[in-house]
Amino acid sequence: MADFLSAYSIQNWLESCPQGYLMNTEYGHGSGEQEPELLQNNPVLHEDTIRTTVQLVVGERCALAASSGLINAAPDEASKRFLATQTLDEARHVEIFTHRLYDLGVRRSEREDVIKRLANPNLVKFAEILLEKVDKKDFVAGVVGQNIVLEGMAFSVFEMMYAMNQPVNPKFAHTLSGTIADERRHVGFGENRIGTLIKDHPEKKPEVERMQKEMSYYMLATFADAFRNNRAAAEMEHIGQERVHAQWQGVDLGRMQPEEMEDVLADTVLKEFKTRLGRIGIEYQTPVRP
Repeated sequence: MADFLSAYSIQNWLESCPQGYLMNTEYGHGSGEQEPELLQNNPVLHEDTIRTTVQLVVGERCALAASSGLINAAPDEASKRFLATQTLDEARHVEIFTHRLYDLGVRRSEREDVIKRLANPNLVKFAEILLEKVDKKDFVAGVVGQNIVLEGMAFSVFEMMYAMNQPVNPKFAHTLSGTIADERRHVGFGENRIGTLIKDHPEKKPEVERMQKEMSYYMLATFADAFRNNRAAAEMEHIGQERVHAQWQGVDLGRMQPEEMEDVLADTVLKEFKTRLGRIGIEYQTPVRP
């Protein structure tokens, strides 16, 4: 375990993140990069962009609360140190997505009201299930919920968003690329650290499997809300704006209806859950589809 955790040291974090892929960035993107005029000037697309960014802030606030709360529950010092770096990663994510709200015109004084008004209730419930485990200092369930389920979801969502934004919004794509690199490291820790603990505590498996199934349901419900009532797609068609032919998971997202994109994202995340949970000895539980 010691050799494995040495790869997640603070020294490695310094060399790979602040001194690595985050060099010469401000709030996650390059200096001078701005949101496209289309997103700023079209009321429907502007509102949809703010709504989407709010969900990122809500998810990252949950990740920040979970990673910081798990530090004192970790059974060894090396895990505590890794979670300290993850806590700073998550705080950075909260900051960069919050700053994107400011870039989109949300005033600091109205930030919390906007977040409260636009936060998806299913995503809030998803977060509550995880944070209940963290509050109980349940390290095994907390790390599975945080570093496998939440981070696994974020990893795929950010990758899909990156593919769609890279050709048209370099600022946001740049921001996403740094968070994707962080999430990849977080998921790696979860897989490697929890596998050993699950072997030592097999009695935890049923509880963890129930949590995964429940969190997965609320994740899928969040996706359904985001894609099935998608005003942005209709507005793009209304104004004659050509869609981006972004390739992701072997499909052209620019040729798909929102409901089809929802299926691609949901299937990708659930497939990753099944693979990663299998590696740590947890049996994947198929959630109800909303």
